[in-house]
Amino acid sequence: MPNLSHLHFRLPHWFSDVPFGTIWGLVWPQMMMLLCTIVINLTDIWAAGQLSADVQAAVGVSFQIQVFLLVFGISLGAGGMAAVSQSMGAGRRWRAQNYVGLALSSCILLSAGIAVLISFFQNAVLALLQTPAELVPATNYMVDVMLFGLPFACVTQVAGTLFRAARQVIEPLLIVMVSCLLNVAGDLCFGLGWLGMPAFGMGGIAWSTFASSLVSAVLSVVFLKKGGLIGRRFVPRLRWLRIGAPYLFKVALPACGNSMLWHGGYLVMFGITASLPDGVSALAGLTAGNRIESLLYMPANAFMVTASILVGNALGAGDRALARRTGLALFFLSGLSMSAVAACMWPFLPDFARFFSAEAPVQTQIVNYLFFNVLVVPFTVSGLVLHGVMNGAGATVYSLVVNTSCIWLVRLPLGWGLAHYVFHDAYGVFMAMFISMVIQTSAMVWVFFRKDWAGFALGAHAHRNHKEKA
Repeated sequence: MPNLSHLHFRLPHWFSDVPFGTIWGLVWPQMMMLLCTIVINLTDIWAAGQLSADVQAAVGVSFQIQVFLLVFGISLGAGGMAAVSQSMGAGRRWRAQNYVGLALSSCILLSAGIAVLISFFQNAVLALLQTPAELVPATNYMVDVMLFGLPFACVTQVAGTLFRAARQVIEPLLIVMVSCLLNVAGDLCFGLGWLGMPAFGMGGIAWSTFASSLVSAVLSVVFLKKGGLIGRRFVPRLRWLRIGAPYLFKVALPACGNSMLWHGGYLVMFGITASLPDGVSALAGLTAGNRIESLLYMPANAFMVTASILVGNALGAGDRALARRTGLALFFLSGLSMSAVAACMWPFLPDFARFFSAEAPVQTQIVNYLFFNVLVVPFTVSGLVLHGVMNGAGATVYSLVVNTSCIWLVRLPLGWGLAHYVFHDAYGVFMAMFISMVIQTSAMVWVFFRKDWAGFALGAHAHRNHKEKA
């Protein structure tokens, strides 16, 4: 038997100093947060479906409008993530407090303004979304309540990002758990009348969501204050705003453009799928496949946010080498771990299809969708991590250029051509998703190694000559 004692197994040198314990400590609470969010969304849809198809459709439409409007809050969160994580890494808590106050106050003003604006054009928005006439009354009611609670939902969204930027992941986990309990209990008790409570139907579901958003927003501000992320002044002084605000919006604006163009691309992709001869089955397969696929991206999103936090911290401390090593480690760790999960799912794709649909044509479309999108998991997941690296560095312009180019210049034209002229089936759309994701991640890898993304950071020396006036 050969003597193997002379062999030594160790991690590659670029894994040195990578805080794997910290990574795990940041990832698992975020996975639990995302799980709670999935429970909330599924319970809303399920409870509405117990009332009627009209109510379920109204909940779905109002949810899609809310997701689109929250793009602005997500963008402010991206700017806050970069600024706060870098400030904490530089040991400048006062600067982090100023950015927290700026992000939250901007989010409140922007979301309130958007809610008022949409309320004036609400009927036009529903007409643009091709909402059937019989659904308009119920949808209007759901959208009214959603707009009323939009500032609270936006505060919760942005605050969660700011917590994570400061490595405070338990607080937002507790907040989302409370929100989940309130929302689920409200849907079941006041929406459906469980446990002998009065059943308010659609109103009970709508106002349960509002109540959970309100409580979550209040708890978010309380925990931010308790954690030292909100200073004595909620809104920074005007003199500091002239210095600090440009960086927040420099990061947030490309992130906003990226999110809007990405979501817009998905809407166009749904339109391409619906325009096919078997459009109904194809669209049902796309929708169900996307829901199944989302389970894979729950931990992937946690890795992405963790990359933003740790890369931002490292750049704030002026350690570009550590930022690069951390990004590489998370790139490989996420890709390998989620590929293993995807491999375990692979034999059960037909079983997933049968669970979500009893119709053979829809089952075929689900399997086709999952075939390509599970196969591309190594690229999709690792690409998400590089997206998080760019967020942490403040280099969101790279994500904007790469992501939107790949969906608008590759995925959509290729999907249209393959679906309508080659396969005459949604198989072409799903293949285009696979090809565009491979190209997208490859482009992000090129950016990571060849572009100076770390140069977008504030750096530990930023604002050195400016004192905070509390």
